[in-house]
Amino acid sequence: MDLQVGSIYEGKVTGITKFGAFVSLPGGKSGMVHISEVANAYVDDIHNYLTEGQTVTVKLISIDQLNRINLSIKKAVPPQPAGAAAPPPPVRSTIPRSDDSSFEDKLRQFMQTSESKMSDLRAGADKRSRRRGR
Repeated sequence: MDLQVGSIYEGKVTGITKFGAFVSLPGGKSGMVHISEVANAYVDDIHNYLTEGQTVTVKLISIDQLNRINLSIKKAVPPQPAGAAAPPPPVRSTIPRSDDSSFEDKLRQFMQTSESKMSDLRAGADKRSRRRGR
C-alpha cells in the first residue's frame, strides 16, 4: 500500500518514548507521532494520552528525505467548534481501585502504608546519624 501525505490512517501504537510514539501503519510501515502532535493541549507526559497496543487515528503529515513518516493525531480529528472546551486527557491512577471498600477502609489502609514508609525512613535516618557520630 502506498501511503499519501494528507491521508488519514488507523494504526496501532507500538512504542512510546518521552518525545513521541511509534505507530504501525497499513502495508507494514510505521511512523512517529511527535509529542507536539498528540493533542491540541500541552502534553507533559505522553503516557497520559497513549498506551502501547492502542489503536489510533493518524494523519500522515510528511515523509522526509530519509523516508521517515511523520504523523499527527491532533490533525486527524476534526477541529472543535470555537469556544468549546477540550476534554481533559485520560489520566491513569496509580492507586488501585476497589469499589467494595468504604472511604474509611481506604483511608485506614493509606495511613497504615504511610506510617510503615515513614518508620522505614526514620530507621534509615537513625542509622546514618549514628554512623556520623563515631
